[in-house]
Amino acid sequence: MLRVLHAAGARFEVASVDEVGILRSLGVRGQDLLFSNPVRAREQTRGAARAGVYRFSVDSQDELERVAEEAPGSCVYARLSTGDRTSLVPSEGKFGVDVPGAIELLVRARTLGLVPYGITFHIGSQSLTPAALTGPLEDVHTVLARLVSHGIKLQMVDLGGGFPAVYDRPVPSLAAFGRAAAAGIAQLPYPVEVFAEPGRCLVAEAGTFRCRIIGVARRPSGWWLHTDLGVFNGMMEVLESGGDLRYPIWDARGSAGRRSWHITGPTCDGQDTYARNVPLSADLREGDELFIGSAGAYTTVYASRFNGFAKPHVVLT
Repeated sequence: MLRVLHAAGARFEVASVDEVGILRSLGVRGQDLLFSNPVRAREQTRGAARAGVYRFSVDSQDELERVAEEAPGSCVYARLSTGDRTSLVPSEGKFGVDVPGAIELLVRARTLGLVPYGITFHIGSQSLTPAALTGPLEDVHTVLARLVSHGIKLQMVDLGGGFPAVYDRPVPSLAAFGRAAAAGIAQLPYPVEVFAEPGRCLVAEAGTFRCRIIGVARRPSGWWLHTDLGVFNGMMEVLESGGDLRYPIWDARGSAGRRSWHITGPTCDGQDTYARNVPLSADLREGDELFIGSAGAYTTVYASRFNGFAKPHVVLT
C-alpha cells in the first residue's frame, strides 16, 4: 500500500522515527514527511532530522524547546485542540492548544531559531460529521490573521485525519468532508498549502478477518460465541470506542434460522468481547468460521500475544 501511494505521488505523515525508516526504505524523501506526533522523545526528533525530516508538530513550550535543540532551524506547526465529540475514536484531551497558545508557540518559535510554518488539528478518528471541520478551520483563520500582526505568515494548514470508512452503517462521503474543508479554507485570510491525512478511509474496507469458533455457550446473558480472535489480537478499537465502533460480521453457514449472539475472544480477560447482539445463523458450533469486515485499519497493528494467543496471520490477495 505504501509503495502504491508513493508511486502515485502521495506524501506521508509519521508518528515515530521507525515509520520514517520504513518510508525511507521505500524511497520516500525525508523532506516529504510531516512528523505530526506533537510530543516526542528527543531522540525521535533527532533521528528524524538526520533522515531529512524538517517539519515537526508541537503543542507545548517544552516540545518547542526540544525541537530547537535537536532539529535546529526546522519548521514547526502548532496543533490546535478541537473540542470535537462527533468521532467514534476521539483524541481530544491528550493533544492540542487553544488559539492563544498556538499563537504564542509560533511567535516564540522565531526566537528559538525555528520557522513558524503552519497549523494542524485532528477532529478524531472515524468522524461522522463533515461539519466537525468548521469550528477548527475558524480557529485556524483566527490564528493566521493574528499572526500577521507579528509579521508571520504561515505556509501550511494540515487538516489531520478522521475521514470515515464504512463499518455497520453508512457514513458521509469523502466528498462531503472535502466540501466542508473547502468552505473553511476559502475563508482563510491568505492562501496556504493544505494537507490532509486520510488513513482509515483508504484501507479499512480492504481487510477481512476470518476467525474460528472455539466454543458455544448459553448463559443468563444470552448466547455466546467464543472465537480465536479477540480484542487483544486484533479488535482493540472496540474497547477504544466504548463499543460504538461496530464491525460487520457474518458467518459461513448463512442459515435461514437466526439467533442473536454475543461474540468474545479467547483470553481470560472479562473485557475481551468485541460484539453483542449480532444476528447470525442459529446453528453455529465449534469449528465454524466467522468473518469480520472493514478490518484493514487499526487491527493487526494493535495485536499482541496477551495470554499467549497468536497474532492473526496476514494474507494479501
